[in-house]
Amino acid sequence: MDFKELDPILHSQLRLAVMSLLISVKEAEFTFLKEKTNATAGNLSVQINKLKDAGYIDIIKQFNNNYPQTICKINDAGIAAFENYVKALKSYMSL
Repeated sequence: MDFKELDPILHSQLRLAVMSLLISVKEAEFTFLKEKTNATAGNLSVQINKLKDAGYIDIIKQFNNNYPQTICKINDAGIAAFENYVKALKSYMSL
């Protein structure tokens, strides 16, 4: 049996949750991700930066009615990494 290696970046529960949400919506505000994942702002911020540093998402910081707004957007590398992660997980389930 050949087990595929699981991407350590995506193997974190919160980072995987963020990527799963972004796969379906393409981009989302920080507050939306925080609400959907029930994460603290600090933890979510750290995990989003890890995804950004891995090259899986782009972060857009802007202002909306004088309020800072952070938008997270999945990119092509992130989509490919997520799809590969799902394939690797499936290889563990087909025993």
